[in-house]
Amino acid sequence: MTNSKTLRGALAQANAAQRGQLLAAACPSRAVLSHVTSRWGVLVLVVLLGGMHRFSELRREVGGVSEKMLAQTLDALVGDGFVLRHALPVIPPHVEYTLTPMGREIAERLEVLVDWIEENFPRIQAARVGA
Repeated sequence: MTNSKTLRGALAQANAAQRGQLLAAACPSRAVLSHVTSRWGVLVLVVLLGGMHRFSELRREVGGVSEKMLAQTLDALVGDGFVLRHALPVIPPHVEYTLTPMGREIAERLEVLVDWIEENFPRIQAARVGA
């Protein structure tokens, strides 16, 4: 019985070591949080919930984003495993972006936040005026 508790304890420690600690200043999971919750990261992930998009389509959908910022955002999201980049061997270059299963998970959670903000924006504006 003691071995079982020791084994469980070891497994729990192994799982805790792998889990991100966002409140810890040096935790690399903060970079992921930054990529996902940046203005452009949120919008790109939510747009990609609608399916595959080319770079130019994403740029049109996400109003106000520059080519540079969109490229940086996509690179970060690809690097974190949330977005797949598929380059087709044609001229001119044709690159498509889609969500990975993990990307879909995070995008669905962000969509709830985006929907809440859009639905409650009149209340937010009223609070701003009253402040």
